[in-house]
Amino acid sequence: MVIKACTRCHRLIEDERCIMCNISTSKNWSGFLIVVDPEKSKIADELKITLPGEYALRVR
Repeated sequence: MVIKACTRCHRLIEDERCIMCNISTSKNWSGFLIVVDPEKSKIADELKITLPGEYALRVR
């Protein structure tokens, strides 16, 4: 199992295409962020994350 990140929304997934953005994903990512409540998270607000989930901080 290889975890990949969406190049647009940074959501971590296993698929070749992001289920939210429908664009290709990348194996080249770093940093790990779990967002539980995006409405109360200052980091989620700064990164413009609106849905709970697992995200990469940097995607190349």
